[in-house]
Amino acid sequence: MNFRQVHLDFHTSGAIDGIGSRFDKKQFQEALKAGHVNSITVFSKCHHGYAYHPSLANEMHPGLHFDLLGAQIEAAHEIGVKTPVYLSAGFDEKIVRRHPQWRYEDKTHSFDNFSAPGYHLLCMNTPYLDYLLEQIKEVVECYDADGIFLDIVGVRPCCCSTCMKAMLDRGMNPDNPDDVNALAEEVYANYLKRVRETIDSVKPGLPVFHNGGHIRQGRRDLAYANSHLELESLPTGGWGYDHFPVSARYVQNLGLEFLGMTGKFHKSWGEFGGFKHPNALRYEAALSAAHGAKCSVGDQLSPDGHMDMTTYRLIGAAYAELEQKEEWLDDVSPVCDAAVLTLESNINEAGGQSNGASLTKADTGAGRILLEGKYMFSMIDKDVDFSPFKVIILPDRITLSDEVIAKLKAFTANGGKILASGSSAIRDNKFLFDFGADCVGDSEFTPSYIRPLWDNADETDYIMYSPCKKIKQNGGGELAKMVEPYFNRTAEHFCSHQHSPSSGKCGGSGVICGHDGIYIAWEIFSDYAENGELIAKQTVCKALDTLLDGRKSLVTDLGSMGVATLMEQKQKNRFIAHLLYAVPTKRGKNIEIIEDIYPVHNVKLAVKLPASIKKVYIAPQKKEIPFTYENGYICVTVDELDCHAMIVFEAEEK
Repeated sequence: MNFRQVHLDFHTSGAIDGIGSRFDKKQFQEALKAGHVNSITVFSKCHHGYAYHPSLANEMHPGLHFDLLGAQIEAAHEIGVKTPVYLSAGFDEKIVRRHPQWRYEDKTHSFDNFSAPGYHLLCMNTPYLDYLLEQIKEVVECYDADGIFLDIVGVRPCCCSTCMKAMLDRGMNPDNPDDVNALAEEVYANYLKRVRETIDSVKPGLPVFHNGGHIRQGRRDLAYANSHLELESLPTGGWGYDHFPVSARYVQNLGLEFLGMTGKFHKSWGEFGGFKHPNALRYEAALSAAHGAKCSVGDQLSPDGHMDMTTYRLIGAAYAELEQKEEWLDDVSPVCDAAVLTLESNINEAGGQSNGASLTKADTGAGRILLEGKYMFSMIDKDVDFSPFKVIILPDRITLSDEVIAKLKAFTANGGKILASGSSAIRDNKFLFDFGADCVGDSEFTPSYIRPLWDNADETDYIMYSPCKKIKQNGGGELAKMVEPYFNRTAEHFCSHQHSPSSGKCGGSGVICGHDGIYIAWEIFSDYAENGELIAKQTVCKALDTLLDGRKSLVTDLGSMGVATLMEQKQKNRFIAHLLYAVPTKRGKNIEIIEDIYPVHNVKLAVKLPASIKKVYIAPQKKEIPFTYENGYICVTVDELDCHAMIVFEAEEK
């Protein structure tokens, strides 16, 4: 995969004429050059259902009078730019209005009728699938596509007439969610199989990606249906700046190439005339690079086919920097101390249906604390090898199978440590691991208070909003106590504007440390995602620092909004530390934007590496910087960090 991609949306109403009338090969190429683009996803078929080329399997857009797709591919290939081809799979508004019986139906949701503007999902258990496969085959046969991108797909429990008949014919119960989900899994697996067979019948091995807006953690089978992964994650489009780092740190473990997909838009897809600040794209491209990902920026082509040069100058500002850094970005693997066994993967592995479009609060909170604390971490599922990690985190509500319990016991027997919270690591009100405490049950108080006991802690009680377990110390070392309020807030018992104050009465241990690790009695990660209280982050960081006990791979004084990663480039015998700093701010109702990026000076950085280092320098400038050894760490000072800095540690030859 190339590093600098554009996803060129072209969802264009059939009511618009003059499609592609201003397309010009030279102007198209000049835009790609200005944007430093070396791969561009171009459209065969859009959500409206029309083809942008002559077609026997579909209908060419009524306002188009030449082969726009072919012209774009020719122009791009002429200057060495790859061209994956896009087909809308889940949406085809033209055909769903002609065949409304092919529409996806979910009895738990109400759908807009056809009088409302917008698209309607199609069911892959209907004749629509054959219709779609013919379109895919036509593109692969007729065009020099560098891959196929299929959009708006996933496992979707459906109760359309076709799915209802299939369930009834097989003795399944449409009122049983398990039966509905089972058919949905079967339908999607059939779709994946037939798409692969269709493509391979013409061009075996041609890359294909099935986009559902989020890579579902714990569903490796779905991930491996793709030749690579594209992590759709537009920070201003609803995903936020938390989503990509957490999603990327999961897919790093899957052995697939992947890219981070953001957008040039101020808000989200289809925003004509919307532009984000160039600093935002600089940061987002660097964030992809820091996580070992390629980068894709979403754009939408005007109906007349003319490339907007303001857009490509905007993209070019970010991609010019990325182009200079590629030597240090390819074929890298992350250095990690801790791993979060994600709640999303736990739900999916147990046969549940996690929200396929977003992360759980527990995973979001864990990712946020670890990012802000500059811990080197991964997001994992049960199939990952636990042995490389020093600490495994079980956030809030993890239910452990016997298989995973055995893996974790082997992990702790070999010196690994567990950090658990909430109901994780508990079965039948008993701890599954030795935390030096007994679980008594659920606390009757929500919210409750935490009283830290670690060094120099203030003797005060801090509010914790999440549910809590009652824990009795049994040989473990207490890091904090749980303190009860006077009472829960009810109509008969309430005090002041919010919750009851601390009664000062100890309700048991709040944070306890035993042989196998540390347990935190609250659902602290979900709490932090929801409320962002400082004490929650400080508590987790204290627990992690205790468990890591001076073994952190990277330490820096970069502020909480900074991001730090450490990557190993084994083929080139070097390690690369990435430091990023920008401050997203809220504008409008709910949009996080990055506008101003101010340089940060004299950033202290220390790394502990399994190799002797001969040289340290800033890339891509290759400016050497002095380094010292202190307590096993290689220590440097980064004079200036302007959005993104790469500090390269070149190792001695083995």
